[in-house]
Amino acid sequence: MRRRINGTFTPLLRRFRNTSRALAHLWRRSLQLRVVVSTLSLSLIVITILGVVLTSQITDRLLEAKISAATEEIDRARGTVQSELAGTDESAALSTRLDAARASLTNRNSDSGPASGAAGTFDTVLIAGTDDPAGEPAAGPADQIPRNLRDFVHNGQISYQFTTVADPDGYSGPALLVGSPVVADIPNLELYLVFPLASEDRSLSLMRSTLLIGGAVLLVLLAAISLIVARQVVLPIRSASRIAERFAEGKLRERMPVRGEDDMARLAMSFNDMAESLSKQITQLEEFGNLQKRFTSDVSHELRTPLTTVRMAADLIHDGSAELDPALRRSSELLVAELDRFETLLNDLLEISRHDAGVAELAAEKLDLRMSARAAVSTIRHLARETSTELILDLPEEPVFAIVDPRRVERILRNLLANAIDHGEGKPVLLRLRSDNDAAAFIVRDQGIGLRPGEEKLVFNRFWRSDPSRVRRSGGTGLGLAISVEDARLHDGRLEAWGEPGVGACFRLTLPLVRGHKVTSSPLPLRPPTTKRVQGKEPDGTASPAGEEVEHGDHAEPLDPDETASVPMLRERRT
Repeated sequence: MRRRINGTFTPLLRRFRNTSRALAHLWRRSLQLRVVVSTLSLSLIVITILGVVLTSQITDRLLEAKISAATEEIDRARGTVQSELAGTDESAALSTRLDAARASLTNRNSDSGPASGAAGTFDTVLIAGTDDPAGEPAAGPADQIPRNLRDFVHNGQISYQFTTVADPDGYSGPALLVGSPVVADIPNLELYLVFPLASEDRSLSLMRSTLLIGGAVLLVLLAAISLIVARQVVLPIRSASRIAERFAEGKLRERMPVRGEDDMARLAMSFNDMAESLSKQITQLEEFGNLQKRFTSDVSHELRTPLTTVRMAADLIHDGSAELDPALRRSSELLVAELDRFETLLNDLLEISRHDAGVAELAAEKLDLRMSARAAVSTIRHLARETSTELILDLPEEPVFAIVDPRRVERILRNLLANAIDHGEGKPVLLRLRSDNDAAAFIVRDQGIGLRPGEEKLVFNRFWRSDPSRVRRSGGTGLGLAISVEDARLHDGRLEAWGEPGVGACFRLTLPLVRGHKVTSSPLPLRPPTTKRVQGKEPDGTASPAGEEVEHGDHAEPLDPDETASVPMLRERRT
């Protein structure tokens, strides 16, 4: 049974949830809807309060007038009853005398119906109080008189009470009962007038229906008014939003129409002035950027020829440096080294200018990415030897094929490894490769000075350095990471950084296995797991220089016996 009930209500719940979500979305997006609903809600509250107050005041006034007229009427009726009883024979039956007194009030027979006065029609009840309520002589519908009202009258007070009467032969509904003691030869005589409130009830019902209809009509009018007013405010805002979106898309000539001289017109004029200023600044920046890119490209190309000439002369001098004195020999070595660095900078500037101009192209081919990792390590091996830095390769045993540009991938890894060695303070540097069905990822992790909060984005800026006083051991130009980011984007991949001061830094390169596919996830985490360092191991589980322990499931092998003998700081870990 429970399963059947759940199966029945699940579509209804789902439909209700979807409807609620759609209404919430519409509420968040539509200013006009919020203005109209808010106006109607506040108006409904005001109309309700006003209707309650008016109904209460009118009801009080009607009942006060009814009570005042009823009090005057019972004074006259009491005098009439006293006169009638004084003129009747005291030896007559008590019920006969009471019926005669009641008839004198109505000026008709007791069965002819209610009487009429200034307070409206009324019925009369005369009761001669005794110790036995069941045997009390009475004239009129005595059973309609409440006991608590009779107690007040019995104590000599003129009292009234609102109640509901039900007479099978007469009026049934709300009524005003007024009672008064009568001084006569009949002991404990009580006089009651029953005033039906049918006319007052009809008046109040008419007033309530009038207020209800008037409130509904007023709400409809207020809805229409608020809709018109909100539309006058919202339409220029929507127009400004559409124009701003087109302006953001590059349509710099979009402007808002200016109508009139009101606040919206001033808003349109201010928006147009802002758009004109931004358009001029954007045009100037584009012209300046194009000029800067052209200048960089032209200077780089123009420097090629003199650099080649100077290179030839420097190589000639360096070849004959053995015959020079030590000072000149050292000068020739410095000259060749600086020319190498200058040539590297020139090549980086040309590469950046190609990316800026959008003419950089991929020479993509299917490649085992492990080859790129080994090639980058072999290129950077001398830096590891100079700084006594252990390079650890963690590569899969199975090939990882991807369609990439081998030269650019190797350059990215080379830049990341050189950066890690520069900032690793001689501690081990890990290069790891993993893949899944969609992408492959490299991470280069060091345990050096790390990155301060916010620097993970700045490291890819051109010529940015976290510590300007720090010397680059790799002789970098400050453009390596900037070029690496552009190369990763050219592959539809991502290059990201993470770091903590004193813990180290980690760079992750994620590349799609198939060209053109977008990278949505990475096989490797960017942030390393937080673990305590044990003796002989680093925080990521790699063996430290003081110990040769390896994580469970991994084993370390050298790249090549010759390489291992010549470069003791290089180990390869295959998984």
